[in-house]
Formats: sequence, C-alpha cells, structure tokens
Amino acid sequence: MKFFVRILAAGVLSLHAFFSPTLSLAQETQVTLAGFAFSGDAASLDQRFPYSRAYEKGLEQAGDRAYARIQAQIAAAPPRHLSVAAGMLDELKGRDQAIVTSLVVNSETVSIERFGSLQKLFVLIRAQALFFDFKSMTVIRSYPLSFAYVDVFDRTPTPAEIGSRVQAVYEGAANKPGIFARYAQVLAGATIPAQVPRLLKVTNVTLDASVMASLPDYLKSGPGMAETWAADMVSEAISTRAGVPLIPFTQGYAVGNVFPMRVSDGTVFSLKLPEPDYAISVDLTGIKKIKFGAVAAGESFIYGTYASVKIEQPLMGTTYLNTALKNGETKVVPATQSYVDDFPAYYDSWNGLFTRLATAVATKDMAWVKAAAAAPDIQAQILKTNLLISQCK
Repeated sequence: MKFFVRILAAGVLSLHAFFSPTLSLAQETQVTLAGFAFSGDAASLDQRFPYSRAYEKGLEQAGDRAYARIQAQIAAAPPRHLSVAAGMLDELKGRDQAIVTSLVVNSETVSIERFGSLQKLFVLIRAQALFFDFKSMTVIRSYPLSFAYVDVFDRTPTPAEIGSRVQAVYEGAANKPGIFARYAQVLAGATIPAQVPRLLKVTNVTLDASVMASLPDYLKSGPGMAETWAADMVSEAISTRAGVPLIPFTQGYAVGNVFPMRVSDGTVFSLKLPEPDYAISVDLTGIKKIKFGAVAAGESFIYGTYASVKIEQPLMGTTYLNTALKNGETKVVPATQSYVDDFPAYYDSWNGLFTRLATAVATKDMAWVKAAAAAPDIQAQILKTNLLISQCK
C-alpha cells in the first residue's frame, strides 16, 4: 500500500495509530514536531486539497503559520506522556532514535447541494495524528480525527464564504475544537508504549447497492471514495471509543506497505507500514426509512442502517467478532420543509451503529449490542474482542 505524505515547515497533520515491532520506548518519550502535511501524491495536492492549501497559503501571506497555531494548541493542552519539541527534520539525521509527529490531512470534502431554493454547504476534513521513527522510517502510531461543518445559503456561497468555513474547520467553530485543537488533544493523551502492541486495521469494506445510492455525489466521484469514507468512520469510532490506534485504511494511493513522504525541501522519504495482527471487515448491507409519526407540525422518520462486522486474526484463522448489526435514528421533518436531505440522518445512524459497537467493546456494556446484533453469542464475542483491544493499546 502506498500512502503519500507531504510535510510542510509551517504545520502538522493528523494521526492514525500503530507501532513498529522493531521499536522499544519508555513512556516518557521526546517527540519532534514536524510540519503540516497532506497525504497522497505531492504533485496533486492543489487539486485534491484546494481549500486547505489556500487556507495554508493565506496564513503564510498574513505572516502566520499553521505550525505556530498547532504549537499554541499544544501549549494550551500539554501532552501528559510525551515531551514535544519543535525542530527541523535535518537535525534528526544520525540519531540512534528520533520520533517525529505530524498532523496529516487525509481528505478534504467540500460539497454544495441544492434543495429547493436553498443550497447546503458541507465541509469535512479528515486527518490523522501520525508518529514515525525517523531513523528506520517506520510508522509507529496513528490516531484518526475529523471535523465537519454544515451551513445553508439562499444562494450559491462565494469562494470567500467557503474559505471562511474551511478556516472554521481547522480553527474551531460553535465552541467545538477544530482540527488543530483535536490534534493537540490526541497528543495530550498519546503514549508510545515500551511493549510491542498488536496492530488493528480496517482491511476490507463493501457497500450494498442501496447504500451506494443513498450517498451524496461527492462520495461517489472517484474510485474507492465510498469505501474510504466508511473505513474512516469505523476506524475513528473504534479509536475514539476504545482508545486504540489503527493502521490507516489507504485505498487509492497504495502500492506495497510503503508510506512515501515529501518534506518542504523536496526530500522524499518512504515510511514502512506494518501488517495488522487483526483485520476488520465491514459490509454496509442496507438502509431503511420508516415513517414513525405525524402531527400538524410535521412528520418523524426512523432511519435504519444495517451492517456486518468481522474481526479476525488472519494468520491464525481466529475470529473474535462476526455479526450482523442494525441501528436506527429518528429525524423530525417540519411541515414547512419541502425538501428533505436524507443522508445526514443515515450518516447519524451509521455513525451511531459503529460508535455504540465500539463503546460496547470498550466497556462490556451489553445493553445496546444485545438488541442490535444478530449473533446469538454476541456477549461472548464482545468479551473476546475486549481482550483483543487491550492488546492493541
């Protein structure tokens, strides 16, 4: 698999978590803060991240840097287990051991959809907090993170208005931390364990035709985009709720287990991606919209989502979790609303399904999963998966 990353001197990108079997570190670890980075082919950054790149260049023209903003967020929420220092990558050459962290942006989604006389602007940035060993060029840990912003206009939003919403995604909005602050929050609790943990990864994703039909066009505009969206959603739910890193799902730029990285001076490094010990397969099998009630003020609907999830140890042929699941979320549609966008409700249902599954695995609370899972032995499966997760921290 190939996962290209460009690190700029001005900032840091996002993280997904994994560990190199060749590395043994103490809990208190010195980490060098690298720059703001983008994943994928460096030659196509402006095409794949047009608004994020424009935001970054705008900061530089104003005499500001994304790097400085990230440093400020880290200073406001200092890491508890790491000593994070600023520095240039060239200064690390020749060291026996040097750990680097970077905020790596994986995807930028900016979509405008028309609903009657209104136009909805949707902005989503997905990133990861990445750690790698500079000497061996091996990825160590990575934690996924994201931020979404939705706004509605009675006209087509201007490029400046879109840019201001992208800025809000990075810097925060409505009292919610943006990408920079979320990266700092990850660093605040991140550890690099002395022992070698097991590695977890979403390796396979499929979507039923009915699920594909329900997705907005921006998730179907390129090969593998829908699968990557689903894999990132599952990975973030597990990482956040169960507190474990996952090897990133890298469809689209993957050739071998290599993670090429291009720094600001043009130097290219190839990071190694470890093979997972445990593989997660996810199949989004269906959706259903059911009218739940109606009053003079409007109607309510249940948006149901259905999936199958399997977690196994491929080399040993051991299966820990294998079940179909269902979840439903209610949405109220006012009588005055002529056009209904169903996807946000389906997204809430999908996200709720995987978040509740991850919470059940982390806490061993069976209340939701017993009702949602088809497997008759789901309690035993959850307990086995809980032990598996503890080996991945």
